[in-house]
Amino acid sequence: MAVSPHDYDAPPPVTRTVRVTGEDLRARAHRDQMHVRLLGVAGGFCLIFTVVAIKLSIATVLHPMAPEKRQIASQIPEIPKIDPKGSLAGDFSLPQVHRASIIDRNGQTLALSLPVAQVYANPQELIDPQDVTKKLKTVLKDLNEEETTRRLSLPKQFVYIARNITPQQELAINSMGIPGIYFEPGERRHYPLGNMAAQIMGTVDIDDHGVAGVERFFDKRLMSDHHALRLSLDVRVQSVVRDELATAMSTFQAIGACAIVMDVRTGEVIAMVSLPDYDANEFSHASNDARFNRAVTGLYEPGSTFKLQTAAMGLETGTIHIWDRFSSIPIHIGRFTISDMKSDHFAPWMTLPEVMAYSSNPAAAHIALDVGGKRQAEWFHDMGFFAPVPIELPEAARPLVPHQWGISTTMTVGFGHGMAEPPLSIVRGTAATVNGGILITPTLLEREDAATAAPQEAALSQGVQTAALEQAETDTGSAKADSSSDALPTPQGPRVLSEKVSALLRRLLRLDVTSGTGRTAESPGYFVGGKTGTAEKIGPHGGYLKHVNISAFTGIFPMNAPRYAVYVMLDSPKPTPQTHGWTTAGWNAAPTVSKIVSRIGPMLQIFPDTAHAAQIDASMAIPMHPAVPRGVRPLGPGNDPGDPRKAEAEHRAAKAAERKALADQKAALKAAQKKQAQEVMDE
Repeated sequence: MAVSPHDYDAPPPVTRTVRVTGEDLRARAHRDQMHVRLLGVAGGFCLIFTVVAIKLSIATVLHPMAPEKRQIASQIPEIPKIDPKGSLAGDFSLPQVHRASIIDRNGQTLALSLPVAQVYANPQELIDPQDVTKKLKTVLKDLNEEETTRRLSLPKQFVYIARNITPQQELAINSMGIPGIYFEPGERRHYPLGNMAAQIMGTVDIDDHGVAGVERFFDKRLMSDHHALRLSLDVRVQSVVRDELATAMSTFQAIGACAIVMDVRTGEVIAMVSLPDYDANEFSHASNDARFNRAVTGLYEPGSTFKLQTAAMGLETGTIHIWDRFSSIPIHIGRFTISDMKSDHFAPWMTLPEVMAYSSNPAAAHIALDVGGKRQAEWFHDMGFFAPVPIELPEAARPLVPHQWGISTTMTVGFGHGMAEPPLSIVRGTAATVNGGILITPTLLEREDAATAAPQEAALSQGVQTAALEQAETDTGSAKADSSSDALPTPQGPRVLSEKVSALLRRLLRLDVTSGTGRTAESPGYFVGGKTGTAEKIGPHGGYLKHVNISAFTGIFPMNAPRYAVYVMLDSPKPTPQTHGWTTAGWNAAPTVSKIVSRIGPMLQIFPDTAHAAQIDASMAIPMHPAVPRGVRPLGPGNDPGDPRKAEAEHRAAKAAERKALADQKAALKAAQKKQAQEVMDE
């Protein structure tokens, strides 16, 4: 039987009375106040953390902030457009660099600046210099750990760690997140063609300022104008010239060599090679001999190449004519003798064509004496041989010229001794004799007028030129100027020769190649003309070195419409079995010019014309013994104003007259003083 809880009597509830005092009320109020404060602080922290989280999300995910420039800078340039013809090369530049590029006339890059970075540290911000060094070593393989650790431990705020690091290395170091490591943007000059035109390019210093070559000459231009500097050089021609010159230098075991190709109408230097050379990227490690630019800094006696100037001087002044004859008999002056080589068996008297073709020293000395020392000095001064050759290279040397111009100087300079000139100066003088008589200024910059005339030149065929060739005048030996030259660029500069004399000199230079000492310079279809030159080398202590020569050939092609000069010089060449023991220019320099012309002609849009060779050569031919016009007494036996004995007698007479005049002047002055003293005594 179930029992209900209600069947029992429950005890009555107990009621307790709690007395709340004032202190309890105050404690409760204080506790509630603390809870409110804690909730407020917690809410504030939640708000702050929420704002920071939102800010971090924006800065790192939604809109990440760019790094500071001192930590990392963009080093990746825009991808250049494909431009096989080089039409955009002049406008191509890297946005991160300040120094403009240098290009050749076809847009081939010769020098450019690449973006790099310099990495440095603030040692005060580094935690463990040794650990930092080990991390950097993983990227910078050449880093000296011991030295770097020592420098990073110094009490400084700035220490360079490495210069010119690549963008990849910069990114790798930056990704390590090392506090106290910073970067600054920079640039490094690079020469992608290495040895190509190294002496012309020069180099820059650590601050990216030019210190040699065109880098120095155009330093302000390269730093202020971001567009590429376009030179007149053609790297294709430069490569061919260097290749042939290096082969000749090796074959003849020369200690040095140089070659120049120049436009005789515009003065543009198409190629300039000096050997030995060096990699332009390794300028600081190159020897002084490799840095030496023999084309503009080297000074050499011109040798017989100067006989061209002697002939030009005599013809232009009207002193000599093509039919005159000059003595080839050795000249004794003091303890020296001016003579030709023992193997030469010349006639006692030679015409001007023979003098140029066979290269007689005594005959050239006679021509110089006929002109006279004063006019000779003026001629060489006007031709620019007394001053450094004007070219955009700071290394251009000042020539060595005589201080006194006596009879011996007049004679020796007449055949290329007694003066020392840079090869480019010889090329400039040669150009003036064939381009119509204008002394042009050589340049390493491409000229706009030349670029404009290039299509006309390319369209001009040799067949058309044939009809306008120079015509020989059998009675006077003169020649008419080539009318086809009107289609070519007009030379700019002072006139130093008449067109008539220039036309005659072209024929004489062609004669030297067809029948004279320069026969090995012939290149079929290119009608090469020029002059050989061999000079004994001066020793380190003065005096000439026997059997040690400077061999050179200054050439022009094509002679029927002269456009390019080609010059080759070999320093101290050795004989070979092929040269039969000879070291003269006709055996080494001249054949090198022939090889160069054959290879570069097509590159310069000049092609051999063998179909009209006989006709062109006939129109340019000049006889070895030109006929003497009626009623004219030619220079020669019995009529030799350049006889050294006569010149010496005249020189002595002039000196004696000068001394007598000076003595008379002193006597007159003494008499006047005596008379004045007597008058004073009388008073």
